[in-house]
Amino acid sequence: MKNRDIDLAALPRWPAAFNQVPKWVFEDADVFELELDRVFRGPLWHPVAHDAELPNVGDYKTIKIGRTPLLVIRGDDGQVRAFHNACTHRSTKLAMAFRGHSGDIECPYHRWVFDTRGQLRACPGEAEFPPDFKRADYNLAQLRCESFTGLWLVSLNANPPPLMEWMGDLAQPVRDALGTDGRLTLLGYQKVRYQSNWKVYIDNDAFHAPLLHAAFRMLRWQGGSGSQRRLPQGHMMILSELDAQPTDGGLLRDPSVIGYLGGDAPRNKSPGQAAGSSLLAFWPLTAVANHLDIFNIRYANPVGLDEVEVHYAYFAHADDDADLARHRLRQSSNMIGPSGFVSLEDATVFLRIQQALETEPGTTFFLKGWHEGADLARTKQNDEAPNALWWEHYRQVMSFERAIS
Repeated sequence: MKNRDIDLAALPRWPAAFNQVPKWVFEDADVFELELDRVFRGPLWHPVAHDAELPNVGDYKTIKIGRTPLLVIRGDDGQVRAFHNACTHRSTKLAMAFRGHSGDIECPYHRWVFDTRGQLRACPGEAEFPPDFKRADYNLAQLRCESFTGLWLVSLNANPPPLMEWMGDLAQPVRDALGTDGRLTLLGYQKVRYQSNWKVYIDNDAFHAPLLHAAFRMLRWQGGSGSQRRLPQGHMMILSELDAQPTDGGLLRDPSVIGYLGGDAPRNKSPGQAAGSSLLAFWPLTAVANHLDIFNIRYANPVGLDEVEVHYAYFAHADDDADLARHRLRQSSNMIGPSGFVSLEDATVFLRIQQALETEPGTTFFLKGWHEGADLARTKQNDEAPNALWWEHYRQVMSFERAIS
């Protein structure tokens, strides 16, 4: 399952300046093939589901990491497992629905039947198979799968680092952003395909928010204190606050949709954090977001060189009363998804970046918060210079050589 090797020496050198990124990295097909191997099948973890998406035995979800289709299912023993979504006989894709419920999993091609633990239970014509055939040799191919605060993560790599070691300082903010205990219930999804390279999507830095998004200005979003951190594992976290309770300026028929009701029962933020947001991006792509009263996981995956698919999953807390759950649903539906009034301009900007890659200069620049010797690991919430740390981690993972200044 390895992608073809490419001649790294034939690629242009990475810019010498630490705050520059070459445009060729967004549009080179060979680079994309190498990313599938070194990044998406590398020694790291990918969030794929939350307990709230698989509440009952037999509930399943399908998702892709790179080009690899996965089946995530809660077995009859209550355990969540992740399998390659393919029959071990002739590699027929098993589950086609995004989510569903199943007892046994039957392949439509030759009627091989697997149970919810991935074990092969029946295969017609078995009497005529080779004498050494054993069903146990053909169980579904299972991946490493571990849970943190109800969030299930998998690795396509045989030797990923220990999960908590890999999460590092991201762990506690993620716990806070998932209601501190992960006891969530699913509200629903919004799904979108952005017409851009996956790195254009994840390079969506904090600096643009008050400049591009009119709703940010109207709501006085991110006018208060906050911070941004970049971690050695490549993760990003932005913890921001509002300088006052959001106001709609008379633009909304029902301004309650942007109200902040969170607090101690259940808490929506980390202790001491006021109304605002937490944006916590796992390396390389998927994120947990907690804006105002919204619990949101953004599962993202590259579809191709110039297309990325994002599933916005929204949740309530298990202890919410009906009114709070409805408030979370209305806020989730209207504010931060692909058509949310806070972030709806993003898709257009991603496309415009993708369409302008064949231009000069041949690099993009991170400037706000940048100077020689700056500590980019801890900065203001709206600085863009910390993006350079994400890219340095990427450059090292990909083994791209930096030019000599």
